[in-house]
Amino acid sequence: MNQQFLSAKLLAPQLILVTLKSYAPFDSPKDFLLRIQDEEIQTLKIEKANQSHGIFEWTVKPYNPIALGFKYEIIIEGLGSVMLDVTNAQHFDTFDQSYTYDGDDLGVSYEPKKTMFKLWAPLASSVQLIMQHQSRLTMYAMQRENQGVYSIILEGNYEKALYRFEVTNSGIARIAVDPYAKGSTQNGEWSVVVNFNAFPASPWLRKSPSLKQYTDAIIYETSIRDMTSDRSTKIVHKGRFLGLTEANVKTDNGRSLGLDHLIQLGITHVQLLPIYDFKTVDEKDPNRFYNWGYDPAQYFVPEGSYASELDDPYSRIRDLKLLVSTLHEHNIGVVMDVVFNHVYQFHLSNFEKVVPEYYFRRTHEYKMSNGSFCGNDVASDRPMVRNLILDAAVHWINTYGIDGFRFDLMGIHDIETMQRLQQTIQAIHPEFMFYGEGWNMPTALPEHQRATMNNASKLPNFAFFNDAFRDTLKGPTSTDHLHEQGFLNGSETHRIGFKHVFSGSVLDLVFPARFRHSAQSINYVECHDNSTLFDKLSIANPDDTLVEKLKRIQLINAVVMLAFGIPFFHMGQEVGLTKHGDHNSYQSGDRINRMDVQYLDERAHMVDYFVALTQLRKRHEVFRLTQPKAIEDALTFEDLPSGAIRIDLKQVNHQPTLILVINPSKEPLALSFEQPVEPYFTEMGFLPTHPVKIKSTLVPPISLYIYLA
Repeated sequence: MNQQFLSAKLLAPQLILVTLKSYAPFDSPKDFLLRIQDEEIQTLKIEKANQSHGIFEWTVKPYNPIALGFKYEIIIEGLGSVMLDVTNAQHFDTFDQSYTYDGDDLGVSYEPKKTMFKLWAPLASSVQLIMQHQSRLTMYAMQRENQGVYSIILEGNYEKALYRFEVTNSGIARIAVDPYAKGSTQNGEWSVVVNFNAFPASPWLRKSPSLKQYTDAIIYETSIRDMTSDRSTKIVHKGRFLGLTEANVKTDNGRSLGLDHLIQLGITHVQLLPIYDFKTVDEKDPNRFYNWGYDPAQYFVPEGSYASELDDPYSRIRDLKLLVSTLHEHNIGVVMDVVFNHVYQFHLSNFEKVVPEYYFRRTHEYKMSNGSFCGNDVASDRPMVRNLILDAAVHWINTYGIDGFRFDLMGIHDIETMQRLQQTIQAIHPEFMFYGEGWNMPTALPEHQRATMNNASKLPNFAFFNDAFRDTLKGPTSTDHLHEQGFLNGSETHRIGFKHVFSGSVLDLVFPARFRHSAQSINYVECHDNSTLFDKLSIANPDDTLVEKLKRIQLINAVVMLAFGIPFFHMGQEVGLTKHGDHNSYQSGDRINRMDVQYLDERAHMVDYFVALTQLRKRHEVFRLTQPKAIEDALTFEDLPSGAIRIDLKQVNHQPTLILVINPSKEPLALSFEQPVEPYFTEMGFLPTHPVKIKSTLVPPISLYIYLA
């Protein structure tokens, strides 16, 4: 049995720590040698020696500072040899200055007659390109260049060639696919050389819908798979990119579904759950497993399980381009849900194989930072991680015409990276949307540097999911508090907070202002996480009949649509979709997560009401005001009996004042007006235009009515 364990670690450019754990006696070594590239041998100077409880340590010094890019081996007389671990070099003061590469050509640069491969691997002593092309498997030694980049140019046409890298760090060789790969085989087994000129050009790919300000947007969140996976439909490409391009597909009762349903709703942007390559769905047989996709594998490659031809690396690229073009053609922008904050398993990631310990954030105790609660936090504040995020963002915009990013756990990222992203992207796409989850996660980054809601003033062009809005309207979302109610489902005490969140959380109204302007507030009550609104109401309002529950959903949807800020809706929220009590359905399968199209027929009136709401918001500029002073001047609240509330909205250009009356109670509300008003909008939508005016009325239970004054 081996009773000796030897290691050698670089502590400083000219300082090495050799450690021996031994449970057997040995003679004290006299010589420590450094072998470089199997060719040169130097004697090391012993600076210090320590011994304690079977652990022996020697601090030794080479003649010259250790330069990265070479193979180093420590030889100890009478004990053996060990490869020098140079991983610590990335923490030296000069590392970022010496090894930050700002070029935009990492990965593959394809031309018909030659292809260049580049990989950033500053700690590596060697990198080999493994190429599978025309039934031949070939390995090429790559040349080390400045800033720790390895490169090689291959003459000839290598379109669709498969490639990987063998990267040797501190004597350990590992096989990795390209972190910058733009194409991939199934399940990320090989990277693929892509010729982007081979894809049909679309005039719609970059014709994004006009967005003068964020509050002009109406966002609808869905998953590629969920929106079209219902087996009862006649959609051909169920659960695939192309499924959302299929037009003129109807329900049994002739209602629109899929693409046509999105168009009918009148939303301006679709937020797609992750569409980059994620890990835990088998791309060879997508029906084996289900996952939302918050387990990133490759940041530059579309997800292969959404491709129409699963074994064709080009299919996922071609299909996604067509999907974005189709949505643009119908004036719908595409927001991409990006998960740059963590990866699936850091120790198996290509980042760790290529540059060990660089891409992931660690605590002062050198433990993995776990603010994501996924076992790792991506270190966005490190220069080459920041560059990778920027490069990936630009690729999705330039190649696929993406119109916005929703950042998962955005609070884990540093503010500087978010600011750099905004500056870079807006130069390409001035009407691009930036928003995300601004929760203050316990990541190993000082709080003042985190892109959280608490630091919203430092990110004025970013919007944040407003959890105060969510919890005030319907009550808490955590499973331990699902029985608690919000203002619109029974808690009159929340009426004070309701005034604050309805105002976009920008006024010092009851509570301090949360945002600089209302375009920073994503107003929502439901998203892919947690319970659906229907399931929440089933627990918090158990005495409600089905009719009352659906009326309450319509009321809540109306307030989400009309409050100051950016309205955000989850797929199926317009018809009260249920997940049958599943509060965390990220891998629960199609039956739980699908858009169940039977509700489009059974609750068609709710779809029609939602359509009317989108038209109402677009028709009246007052709902889209952003500046606190303008909102304050336009807005008046009045408390009414039974927990109801009246909201007067003064419009510009001598247009009539809008009077919103919200009655969340189960009793009709008797209402009188000082001056005659015209009924305008009810639970049935817009009323026919008549010159009839009234001074008193009854507002039905659980409803929102609007009058013109």
